[in-house]
Amino acid sequence: MIEGFRFLPEYFSPAQQRALVMVVLGLLEENPVYRGAMPRTGKPLSVRNTNLGPLGWVSDIKGYRYQPLHPETGKAWPAIPDMLMDLWRDVANYAAPPQACLVNWYEAGSRLGLHIDADETARDAPVVSVSLGSRALFRLGGLERTSPTSSMRLASGDVVILGGQARRAYHGVDRIYPESSTLVPGGGRINLTLRRVTAP
Repeated sequence: MIEGFRFLPEYFSPAQQRALVMVVLGLLEENPVYRGAMPRTGKPLSVRNTNLGPLGWVSDIKGYRYQPLHPETGKAWPAIPDMLMDLWRDVANYAAPPQACLVNWYEAGSRLGLHIDADETARDAPVVSVSLGSRALFRLGGLERTSPTSSMRLASGDVVILGGQARRAYHGVDRIYPESSTLVPGGGRINLTLRRVTAP
């Protein structure tokens, strides 16, 4: 396993998972998930998303970027919930707080191809990821797209941290197991990814 990768299984208890899902769903009422698009081609993404925090990650035909407003509602993203700020303080080992929490909503056929998170200037800050709902088959590679990969199943309540060398490792989600959890209404998986965007 690449240096800097950490896996914290069942970090959140079932009760904490339910509470966190309720908080996130409440925030989505005024901050809906939407379907972004690939740069240049405009092909719709298979995963719907929205954001929490001062900045939000956006993907459309013009490219990848962070911005302070929801692209469809024009409103500022809601604040990152306290439970996630506490998680960052507990596991990130980074002096500055996160500025963005990407909310990815995976449905039965959703997947996320191998990629690196490279749109942030705070390159020494880790990425902290929370799984809620259905299990996912997560794939982790190395620093090159052609590096060997390994796979693992992520369950609801699990936390993954990409720090050190792993911060620039290729990773993705190969599939969702839709019948594996009833936590998310209607099924599916919510993934919450905390990031520091700008260098402190």
